[in-house]
Amino acid sequence: MKKRYLIPLVLAACVAAAFLFLRTPDTDPAAMEAKYTNEASQFVEGPNGLRVHYRDQGNRNGVPIVLVHGTAASLHTWEPLVDRMGDKYRIITYTQPGHGLTGPNANHDYSFAGMAQALDLVTGELSLDRFVLGGNSMGGWVAWRYALAHPERVDALILLDSSGMPLREGETEPPLNLGFRLLKNPVGRFLLKQFTPRAAVERSALESVSVKSVITDDIVDRYWELLRLPGNRAAAGQRALVDREGAYANEIHNITAPTLIIWGEEDALIHATAATTFDERLPNAEVVIYEGVGHIPMEEAPDRTAADIDAFLDRVLTPASETP
Repeated sequence: MKKRYLIPLVLAACVAAAFLFLRTPDTDPAAMEAKYTNEASQFVEGPNGLRVHYRDQGNRNGVPIVLVHGTAASLHTWEPLVDRMGDKYRIITYTQPGHGLTGPNANHDYSFAGMAQALDLVTGELSLDRFVLGGNSMGGWVAWRYALAHPERVDALILLDSSGMPLREGETEPPLNLGFRLLKNPVGRFLLKQFTPRAAVERSALESVSVKSVITDDIVDRYWELLRLPGNRAAAGQRALVDREGAYANEIHNITAPTLIIWGEEDALIHATAATTFDERLPNAEVVIYEGVGHIPMEEAPDRTAADIDAFLDRVLTPASETP
């Protein structure tokens, strides 16, 4: 009789021990802030404890460009453009709720409204009434939705491998990379909150790009460590359940701001044909496609991305719109 109860107890103890041994702990917020801020880093506080990490860099007399990163990234993804464009432009980057040093939104709102709140906090703190707005991936979705909701504030729009368009006729969804596969599955979301191996983060990052050399050890560490900031792993799972409100894709023709669409031809996360869909629906858009580039052109091809954005803004901005 004792043996009958002993075996399950031993098994339960082994499972508990394995859980404790293999579980990936949260990172320390203070240590992460010390490691991943620089002299340009600032924080602005909003309702419900929201605290947004942002940087205001470049030429303070230049055209202000606000840039919005994608899923699992942070403001750091834009540093290659800051380095190349900061002499001419004022570049504002920030980390969205549920990511990086901004951390989770206490009300768990990762809808467009929740994400736009952070954008409004940063631009309000900097007294920016009008600006150029750009975004990559999910950040592109936030950007075009914001341009649709606030046309009076957006002088020009830049979409880099943006989400938000429906598949074209005959297309199927691209295979999800490891991270997205986990987030789409209830068991995967639970496991991700407890077990986040660095190797899995590295694999997901590599699957997102074609220029593999941009995924350095330091960048993998940054993704891995900031994902493990308290609350960020849970937020990743909550964001995966957000309805991207596809009906708004049918309203995008109301965006009148001149729009530059940049796309990596080898994007494995969103078909490059989505660039055509954006172009067909936006009344004032132009498209550039980068051969040999994946989902993150500003990191994979920063020289060309910076040059194309600069040339585009030189063409479309009027003297009136160049005043912050």
